[in-house]
Amino acid sequence: MTDPNVVFYGFTPVPRDPDVLFDGHPTASGDHPKQDNYRVTDFPLPDSQVVREVKAFVQTYYLACLLHDIGTAERFLATTKLSFEFKGAIVARDLILKAGGVEDQADSWKYHHDRTNPPTGDDSGWVLNCQIDQLLQIHLMFLPRVADNVGIRANLLHPALIETTCAAYPRNGWSECFAQTIERELTLKPWCHTSTFEVPNWKEGITSNFASDVRGNNVMRPYD
Repeated sequence: MTDPNVVFYGFTPVPRDPDVLFDGHPTASGDHPKQDNYRVTDFPLPDSQVVREVKAFVQTYYLACLLHDIGTAERFLATTKLSFEFKGAIVARDLILKAGGVEDQADSWKYHHDRTNPPTGDDSGWVLNCQIDQLLQIHLMFLPRVADNVGIRANLLHPALIETTCAAYPRNGWSECFAQTIERELTLKPWCHTSTFEVPNWKEGITSNFASDVRGNNVMRPYD
């Protein structure tokens, strides 16, 4: 018997490579993909016990967005030898369970987080992904505020959705804040996961590639 939680919590396998996943889809392929004219108000947040406990709603996707960079908080960043991504995954999993989330939901969140941070800095060897992870991996490339980093594939979103989302949830200088956090962790933990995005034998004083990409996010610059 098929476990319904596989589908419900986003474990359905899908192609990892976005170019394969998007091939031929009218809203994601070609130079000018169709952009459905959504506004942030088209996505109301429901209520639940988990909402009340962690100020989010119960769906795994939203929890993943909300808690994605929790490891960058000062109380975690400088108090562990783990990279912030992996410390954050542990913290978030524990928080979801303590707030009443089921274990499959908490595992889905942690699995997404681990899979969006492949150990070599690229994902060329990973053919399949689970559904929630692929959704978040795409999200990390361009969606506003919580998970936005470098602005890749922003042409998949209607400009009105970006504008209304940033108006409802101001970024408050997120790009510069995150870039500085990247640089600080590289200094504290030169072995951290972020170092896989840097030049070989990176050392303090060398400009960070990752931080530069974040600062160079032209899509979100008007909203920072």
